[in-house]
Amino acid sequence: MKLQGQIVDIQNRRIYKGEVIFKEGKIISIQEKEHNIEHYILPGFIDAHIHIESSMLVPSEFARLAVKHGTVATVSDPHEIANVLGVEGVEFMINNGKKVPFKFNFGAPSCVPATHFESAGAVINSDDIKELLKKPDIKYLAEMMNYPGVLFDDDDVLKKIAWAKHYNKPVDGHAPGLRGDDVTKYINAGISTDHECFTYEEALEKLEKGMKILIREGSAAKNFEALIDLLPEHFENMMFCSDDKHPDDLLLHHINNLCARAVAKGIDVFKVLEVACVNPVKHYNLDVGLLQGGEFADFIVVEDLIHFKTVQTYIDGELVFDKGISLIQPVAFKNLNNFNCNKKEVSDFRVESSAKQIRVIEALEGQLVTNELIVNASILNGNLVSDIENDILKIGVVNRYQNQKPAIAFIKNFGLKEGAIASSVGHDSHNIIVVGVSDQAICKAVNLLIEGTGGICAISNSEEKTVPLPVAGIMSDKDGETIGRQYAELDAMAKDLGSNLYAPYMTLSFMALLVIPSLKLSDKGLFNGTDFKFTPLEV
Repeated sequence: MKLQGQIVDIQNRRIYKGEVIFKEGKIISIQEKEHNIEHYILPGFIDAHIHIESSMLVPSEFARLAVKHGTVATVSDPHEIANVLGVEGVEFMINNGKKVPFKFNFGAPSCVPATHFESAGAVINSDDIKELLKKPDIKYLAEMMNYPGVLFDDDDVLKKIAWAKHYNKPVDGHAPGLRGDDVTKYINAGISTDHECFTYEEALEKLEKGMKILIREGSAAKNFEALIDLLPEHFENMMFCSDDKHPDDLLLHHINNLCARAVAKGIDVFKVLEVACVNPVKHYNLDVGLLQGGEFADFIVVEDLIHFKTVQTYIDGELVFDKGISLIQPVAFKNLNNFNCNKKEVSDFRVESSAKQIRVIEALEGQLVTNELIVNASILNGNLVSDIENDILKIGVVNRYQNQKPAIAFIKNFGLKEGAIASSVGHDSHNIIVVGVSDQAICKAVNLLIEGTGGICAISNSEEKTVPLPVAGIMSDKDGETIGRQYAELDAMAKDLGSNLYAPYMTLSFMALLVIPSLKLSDKGLFNGTDFKFTPLEV
């Protein structure tokens, strides 16, 4: 086959009129040739760190949407499903992804559970990691979120890293805010990347100490503006990633949007494309072509190098997206799940107290980190309750793997004026997490998800809406367009209830992620992620 266009040769910093000749999945040659075609041919985009599960789509459905934006591959940590189903969940992701023409590159989840301060559905120990890393389908040791384990020489943590080194596979990092001697030790342990930097200074220090830095722009965590000014000087050691991308956002754009935003800032297009296309292939040793003779025929056709609107996407020489239509076909699969708890009573969410003040989680727009606030308690009939006027709302985490009393705390910045929102997507153990204005609303939302064995929901005084997530309680079995539309409707309902957050459900899902400071809530209680220990609700 032959394809003509403006050839974007990133490695040689050239753009020229030419023709790509490819056959049986490989590029035979690229030749300079005169023609009148204005479209540009370049290597496909790669999301250098994403949890496919966050799209609420199984891999095969994620691929159908991603190719529309010129994405040909991902570096994917399957720890979301692993926390629910263990190694069986990882194998589900690999096998489902293999059924479509898309290059998923999965890692071995290093932290299942993420900490010992929460209840997950499975455990993956260093022996399991060894067996996973043996597999050619597993490309790296996924993000080492347990940075205290690295710093304090936890035996099982160090064994996991040692097995990655044994199999010569990279180790991904996760160390928000880690600086100084601590980050030096973390890097020296063999950890090569970080996608959690939220300040320029933090990212610069890590770059100078030899780390690769990923600029993350997801549905909840948005660090592009904070970090993009590092790219012109440090482009050789940077990549783009989403980390978590909800389905409504994936319908709109992917890594192509980050390229457009970077170019709009006046950054050299070749540097931007090296970050978006080349660096992940080299760092993770991916079987993805870079538009060179003899390589895999993975490339895209875009209208221009300003907006990067994709016209066509080719993977292994197969046309998988053409002029607005994804050519990847849906595939059949069997749902897996792990849900084992009974419905709750309103009284389960009552907190007897006479405290004058309480600790409150402050959720921050566009960040996964939170602040700790000390506020005056609102008590009604001896029960700590939501203070709607001051936007201090009750939040709960309900263990979905066994029957336990819910853990309760309070949170600011969700803004609800009525009802509740809840989700069984609660990073990383994926227990049920809920925020609401009253115990009655909170209980009703939680029970909707227990009845459906997973999903996200919103309830008002007169309406209830649920998006079922029957695959491990975190993914849909529907097509991407359907789940994207349903999620957008639910997102709009949450905002009608009063939330001003850009992505209230994505933000909610991270309020149980203990490995990111400072104050979070697990099913076992309120947790200080800075000190890495539980902390009392009452002051």
